[in-house]
Amino acid sequence: MTLLPAVSAFLSSPKQLLIDGEWVDAKDGRTFATINPSTEQDLVQVAYASSVDVDRAVSAARAAFEPWSRTTPRERSHLLWRIGDLVDAHADEFAQLEALDNGKRVEAARDGDIAIAAELFRYFAGWATKMEGTSIPMSVPGREFHAYTRREPVGVVAGIVPWNFPLLMACFKIVPAITAGNTVILKPAEQTPLTALRLGQLLLEAGVPAGVVNVLPGFGDTGAALVEHHGVDKVAFTGSTEVGKKIAAAAAGNLKKVSLELGGKAPNIIFNDADIEAAIAGAVLGGYFNEGQCCVNGSRLYVQRGVFDEVVAGVAAAAAAIKVGDGFDPTSQMGPLVSQEQHEKVLGYIRGAVRDGAVLTAGSADRVGERGFFVQPTLITGVHEEMAVQTDEIFGPVVTAIPFDTEDEVVAAANNTVYGLAAGVWSTNIGTAHRVGARLRAGTVWLNTWHADDVTLPRGGFKQSGWGRELGSFGLDDYTELKTVIAELR
Repeated sequence: MTLLPAVSAFLSSPKQLLIDGEWVDAKDGRTFATINPSTEQDLVQVAYASSVDVDRAVSAARAAFEPWSRTTPRERSHLLWRIGDLVDAHADEFAQLEALDNGKRVEAARDGDIAIAAELFRYFAGWATKMEGTSIPMSVPGREFHAYTRREPVGVVAGIVPWNFPLLMACFKIVPAITAGNTVILKPAEQTPLTALRLGQLLLEAGVPAGVVNVLPGFGDTGAALVEHHGVDKVAFTGSTEVGKKIAAAAAGNLKKVSLELGGKAPNIIFNDADIEAAIAGAVLGGYFNEGQCCVNGSRLYVQRGVFDEVVAGVAAAAAAIKVGDGFDPTSQMGPLVSQEQHEKVLGYIRGAVRDGAVLTAGSADRVGERGFFVQPTLITGVHEEMAVQTDEIFGPVVTAIPFDTEDEVVAAANNTVYGLAAGVWSTNIGTAHRVGARLRAGTVWLNTWHADDVTLPRGGFKQSGWGRELGSFGLDDYTELKTVIAELR
């Protein structure tokens, strides 16, 4: 593993909090270790933000809000574009840091996460100058009025992000928030704080004013202090449904706005008339993408009985061929899971399924290698709908496969979940594909594809998969307040 000089320099420098444009230690001096999941070795010590540090960051963000919200849309647009260029220029650094901290492959981080992050800044740079209101006619006899609406920033936004796409999820929160004129306090996941801190450096280099973006690494208590703080006007969270419920309850203190992108357990439905080769490839991508650590992965595979054996054999063969290894190894096709906790959780689900009578058609209930949090891509058959492996979000490279006979049967099974984030349908009959897709209760439905996406498209979930939508033109709505202005014309 050869690190870029810039990455080595970054790792050897102090990992502090970004508050009001300055890098500072936590007030109480606490730090925590971030760990390389491929080697299980500590990488660096990172400052651990306490509630006192949260107070400092909220004060800075509140002070910065008024002047930042009054910058012109063109100024914000040019700044966003400049940041996008900087992210591109440092893509290799970000990719290596992501591989060290999260475990994902360097190539996957650079060509996927980092490239999309840069594009997010450019896409929303265009929206900064296009946040428009509406003129609305009023009907009041004998009087004249001019009524219109304005989109105005919410205020101070707390962005709390997960560890599966660390830089990208940070940008999902920061970019639309500052586009709309808000200020931000970002709390990265404790497992993966490094790229958020590096992004903070680039934001300052690009000219983002002090206090507009603050970065506070820490654990759940740091996030809780942000959510409960009365100086925070909105919380934008991506993570588990369990934590999302706690955030919704805690936000009631000052009725702050909340947007939540939460868990998923996506059904992937393959009909007899599907293009089987494409469907198998899609099931493999949909099930094992990003080490299985993706909330929209197709972890529940439903295959019509006529092609069940063929599809299962194809997915199992592809899963067995995936090379698991260090993210810096160019021959690796799948990296480790992010942490020991996640590693034990995923293996526990696989072992539980075997105890309950399920069959491992591919993969293993044992760890891969002696060091690192590696799990072999796993396909489980002989599953029924009440098994934990079928109902719970596992967040690892684990796919279950169940046969079905009729359309009504599979739609009922697919919708029989508390989640509703994503779903997919494979059929060469366009009527079947669109009809079944319309019946699935999910925020994103893929037809004859999986993981096709763009920054222009809204994403979010039904049911317990969340509130609100991110990205696209819809992605700005949750970061603004809608004001009605009425003037009487005399």
